[in-house]
Amino acid sequence: MSKTWTLLAVLTLLLTIAAWQLSLAPTLAQTDATPQPPQDYPANPLPPERNAYFAGSGICTACHTQMTDMTTGQDVSIDAFWRSTMMANAARDPLFQAAVRAETLRNPDYREIIEDKCSTCHTPMVDYTLGVQGQTTALLDDGLFNPENPDHPLAADGVSCTVCHQIEDVNLGQRESFSGHFAIDTDRPEGSRVIYGPFRVGRHMVGVMQDASGYVPTFGAHITQSELCATCHTLYTPYLNAEGEIAGEFPEQTPYLEWLNSAYRETQSCQSCHMPFTEGRVRLSVTGGPPRSPFAQHYFVGGNTYVLSLLKTFGEELGVTAAREHFVATIERTLEQLQTRTATVTVQDAALADGALRLTVQVNNLTGHKFPTGYPARRAWLHVVVRDAEGNKVFESGAFEANGHILDNDNDNDPTAYEPHYQTITAPEQVQIYETIMHTAEGEVTTTLLRGAGYLKDNRLLPDGFDKTGAEADIAVYGAAAEDANFTGGGDTVEYVIALEEAQGPFTVTVQLLYQSVGYRWVENFRAYDVPEAPEISRFLSYYDQTPNVPVVVDSQTLTVTP
Repeated sequence: MSKTWTLLAVLTLLLTIAAWQLSLAPTLAQTDATPQPPQDYPANPLPPERNAYFAGSGICTACHTQMTDMTTGQDVSIDAFWRSTMMANAARDPLFQAAVRAETLRNPDYREIIEDKCSTCHTPMVDYTLGVQGQTTALLDDGLFNPENPDHPLAADGVSCTVCHQIEDVNLGQRESFSGHFAIDTDRPEGSRVIYGPFRVGRHMVGVMQDASGYVPTFGAHITQSELCATCHTLYTPYLNAEGEIAGEFPEQTPYLEWLNSAYRETQSCQSCHMPFTEGRVRLSVTGGPPRSPFAQHYFVGGNTYVLSLLKTFGEELGVTAAREHFVATIERTLEQLQTRTATVTVQDAALADGALRLTVQVNNLTGHKFPTGYPARRAWLHVVVRDAEGNKVFESGAFEANGHILDNDNDNDPTAYEPHYQTITAPEQVQIYETIMHTAEGEVTTTLLRGAGYLKDNRLLPDGFDKTGAEADIAVYGAAAEDANFTGGGDTVEYVIALEEAQGPFTVTVQLLYQSVGYRWVENFRAYDVPEAPEISRFLSYYDQTPNVPVVVDSQTLTVTP
């Protein structure tokens, strides 16, 4: 086959696919005959923009689409799945944008450092390019968040195809590669840059892809390894003391290090859970090539249902490329992950004695890292309700409101306080919350990342195999959980001793493990910065006040205890 024929074929194909992308999700399009509710909207084409090192996802998905699992017949197209993930919307995330603005308002002298740090993993294509040129990255005002900025299209494409697939196998798993310090070969000229994948590609198909995209497909086993994910998902941030001086580094997110200290390091990678394999073989490109297996679906499924719901509801305003139906599907996959493969709660023992109901509640972590992990605004907690024979509520710990407020949580009620870890709970105002509580260099409670110097509390559920006594400081257990013999690798056991007074049984007990991806206190602390010069904060608070922050029920059990 001549190169001229190949070029003509590829050009024809690209024009066809571009037209197909414009017609995505036709059932969601607005028509005079079938008016749709305002929250429905069609997908937009993925961006075709490129610079010297990176290309927008539209370049890649022109061919990597219309993909089918040959066993199930299901569509597993990369563009259909990826575009509605948190990875694709890393730059559009309204919580992220509000947090950047809040951090700069709290620490105005460090605005350049804050924006440049955050852009490393949220707008990596533009940030890396500017870094090669010796420039820092601005996000706010006239920066990359602004649609008028010429680099906005590539920046808004988030963690796109040509970021992860260009990362070199250099220092992976080492501190030098953490916090977004991945290595990309910038010496190769445009048109011959390497794209790593998990399969070896025949010479003919190499030529087709290079002609179509400007990238050369190359086998790289490291693309399937956890160490690749660790480059951004192990994040250290600088922290300031009261005098406004940088006083050290803080381990803000460490899921890779948690995984490395778990039993899962021997059996499962990050990708095996967050990019599950298809059942059958998949032909990866509309240009042909052999069916491949195993194919890792580009779900990037995590646990952030709340921000996904904001992206779904306010997608048009936020400039998303996904259709509403794409977000619905991603949220469903996220809920399925949370409710089947994350954690379990069981009542191991329930007995009546001396006018009290005694419960032994066991929580097991099924993930390969702490739960919750990642951004420190996340939390899980136990909601326990006991009702008497007439259905009257005798006891409740962990009740919540629609705005995300846990009623008796000290931190939700007072920004200077926090709820301790419990071994035994005897009163409704005691709540077992699995979370991190950051402290400043002076020991005060804070939700300001640039002031976070360490943890007063970290009792997030540990993965199986995690040795809390030997864990390094960056992933250690902090607070009362460190001394709790029942808080170990794999889970936690909590005792409840509930005074029944005059209540009559039989008693119905319901125990739920609840999870929030955005804790109430983190949002409430934004309200002090809801000012005209902070439009990102005003917008997020508007979204938040319109969208209930009801927690996900990860697992639950109901039983009857008879006298």
